[in-house]
Amino acid sequence: MATVLEQLKALTVVVADTGDFEAMKKYKPTDATTNPSLIFAASSMPAYQSLIDDAVQWAQEQGGTDEEQLTSAMDKVCINFGKKILDIIPGRVSTEVDARLSFDKEGMIEKAKKLIELYKAEGIKKDRILIKLSSTWEGIQAARELESKYGIHCNMTLLFNFYQAVACADAGVTLISPFVGRILDWHVKNTDKKSFEPLEDPGVRSVTQIYNYYKKFNYKTVVMGASFRNTGQITGLAGCDLLTISPALLEQLSQSTDSLEVQLDKKRALESDLEKVEVDEKIFRWQMNEDEMANDKLSDGIRKFAADAIKLENVLRQKLA
Repeated sequence: MATVLEQLKALTVVVADTGDFEAMKKYKPTDATTNPSLIFAASSMPAYQSLIDDAVQWAQEQGGTDEEQLTSAMDKVCINFGKKILDIIPGRVSTEVDARLSFDKEGMIEKAKKLIELYKAEGIKKDRILIKLSSTWEGIQAARELESKYGIHCNMTLLFNFYQAVACADAGVTLISPFVGRILDWHVKNTDKKSFEPLEDPGVRSVTQIYNYYKKFNYKTVVMGASFRNTGQITGLAGCDLLTISPALLEQLSQSTDSLEVQLDKKRALESDLEKVEVDEKIFRWQMNEDEMANDKLSDGIRKFAADAIKLENVLRQKLA
């Protein structure tokens, strides 16, 4: 019998949500995603010290003020991890722009261009890179410009809300990452219901609605479900374009031989009763304000990614000194 992971790979592009190279070699995903939290966690492991040390040495060679060298080291750490990942996987790696730029459109554009330039210097073409940006209004508009003007492909992260997804598709972004598990977390914490069947899970339902909308109205943007808390959420989205999954859940999927049913497909999406929605900045901001969960989780996610970026900076600052 095929494992659930093998069955899933036949329906959906499986992505590794980790900075752990050994896990990537074991589970053989197509793509991989990283973020400051994953890189910070890896930075304390002996196996990854050479990547950190190389970034520090490179930053020192670039010269400049202490802060400029720190910025250089942060950028180069991301590139070093991304390059190593691309040696392992056949597809693309997602590299995240600093969450502290989440409300700075021009800052995000310049940082994205810089990261692509650094990858190019390593001989890596931009079609193997997805630049991760927060799904704020400013982030979505930065992605619009990066995609249309520079041909830089974007992965919109920290997405919790249907209107965020519509705005991303209208902007012509390559990929969105709706956070299934964090949506569930909010509902468990803030409502009376503490457990859900997979297809009733609020995160699964959110991604299903977005997937169906994209396919019904023929958007090129693809959906990559992210931030899973259990395998039921993953199997509940079988058939989604991509799913990015942690090593612990990849292991569980590889140990099970249950039969996997397709839950998302284009034919069903085309038959859905969804109607076209218009989203401009005023509508976007109002709908985010009205959605307590999305508003809370977007803010919380930006704060947490920013905090881990600062922790990583502190590691690098000590080494630079």
